[in-house]
Amino acid sequence: MPINFTAIDFETANSSSASACSVGLVKVVDGRVVDKANWFIRPPLGHDFFNEWNTRIHGIVEADVANALLWSEQLADLVAFADGDHLVAHNAGFDMGVINGGCAASFVETPSFSYACSLQIARKTYTLDSYRLPVAAMAAGFEDFSHHDALADAEACAAIVVHAAKRHEALDIEHLVRITGTKLGRIGAAAAEHRPMAVG
Repeated sequence: MPINFTAIDFETANSSSASACSVGLVKVVDGRVVDKANWFIRPPLGHDFFNEWNTRIHGIVEADVANALLWSEQLADLVAFADGDHLVAHNAGFDMGVINGGCAASFVETPSFSYACSLQIARKTYTLDSYRLPVAAMAAGFEDFSHHDALADAEACAAIVVHAAKRHEALDIEHLVRITGTKLGRIGAAAAEHRPMAVG
């Protein structure tokens, strides 16, 4: 089953989309996890305040990221890990917003990616009372993970997409998106290339 993608999850220091303080990445090749990575991120100046509410959710404090690389310094590692894959995230609009926000606040170009949303895929695959990540992951057979740990959340996201692809007998991510009636979103240059042309 040639289901290839990189699952991604961010935790943020505050309500700013530019305040990523942690990222988790899981690479899936042929429907199997082949690599994982996670690291702290030091948010750019002006977006680096740690809100008590956010810290209560993910447990990350300012001291944890004090020696971490800035967004602009670690972005290349994120792009290299994904290596041209489609990205997948649960409630992907949030995570893609973090990429856009981090790049804008750091005055660097947003990398070009297409992406799918495991939340939307889960809604079209399972019948659940809730489609929050822990509930959807349980439906996919992925249980007892540390929710709001970026790597654990990325692993849960990957599990949902692999399980959904098997259930729908999808050939690849593009096929899965078509079957479930969801869509591939785009950021960076990929978004610009698919922007409708003005008429008139």
